[in-house]
Amino acid sequence: MAESYKAVRFHEYGGSDKLALESIPLPELKSDEVLIEVHFAGVNPVDWKIRAGYLKDFMPVPLPFIPGIDVSGIVANVGSGVTNLTKGQAVFGIASGGYAEYAVAKSDDVIPKPEGLSFELAATVALGSLTAWKAVEDAGVKKGQTVVVQGAAGGVGMFAVQFAHRKGATVIGTASADNLAFVKSLGAEKAVDYRKGSLEAEARDADAVIDLVGGDALEKAYGLLKKGGTLVSVAGQVSEAKAKEFGITAIGSMRGPTVHLKAIAELLEKKGIRSEVGKIFPLSEAAAAQDLSQTGHGRGRILLKVK
Repeated sequence: MAESYKAVRFHEYGGSDKLALESIPLPELKSDEVLIEVHFAGVNPVDWKIRAGYLKDFMPVPLPFIPGIDVSGIVANVGSGVTNLTKGQAVFGIASGGYAEYAVAKSDDVIPKPEGLSFELAATVALGSLTAWKAVEDAGVKKGQTVVVQGAAGGVGMFAVQFAHRKGATVIGTASADNLAFVKSLGAEKAVDYRKGSLEAEARDADAVIDLVGGDALEKAYGLLKKGGTLVSVAGQVSEAKAKEFGITAIGSMRGPTVHLKAIAELLEKKGIRSEVGKIFPLSEAAAAQDLSQTGHGRGRILLKVK
């Protein structure tokens, strides 16, 4: 194995032009870590938010910093205390520094890749599915309820629709016009074009709203719920005062624990749920990939092809 590898990183906060492809030394592994030869890395909204400095006050990163959380690839090396994975295994999950030829992960944060799941699809799964799983759980979704998923075609939304549908809820998803059919194919009863502003008429008195958009969409979400309903936002800060005004519960949600990855992988393997690849960029075009992610449009997960 070479002593250095190529990685995309930034030395200061700013625009996507701060991302640079550089050659750096291989990291040393801690006892509970594995080194993954990355095949594909997911591009998530949190990646460009970190790079832009939007999160630096409460989630600072050491500079220079390599973005990337979702990865798929092959275990290249294991720490001295790792017993659940071996060199040469195909894996996917949550790692650190995924925009690179090699990434480091806690051994419990990645799992063996099912044979029927491609490396491309595997890299779309972990962060989105775990975040959606937690959001649906936080919303207390039950059979017979009506659940609105805002941003239903994205990397988190596509899983949130499917998880809520599997619980027996009637799901209404918002997306752009180009993605309405896709959202319905995931199990949504209705798919609403968010640009037409008709959501209030289509989704009144919902039991739960899962917001994956933030901004104006989050502000309008309070009014979509019935008294006693639950608003869960992954994309913005909820207001307790506004929740009290509307007689609802509002919760800020984050990624769920990686212990759920095994169950999610089994669902994918058995076709109980599915994932979707968006656009694929080479590692050298990470800036363009983040720019596309920052538009907030499209469906599925944007990927970097590393190997």
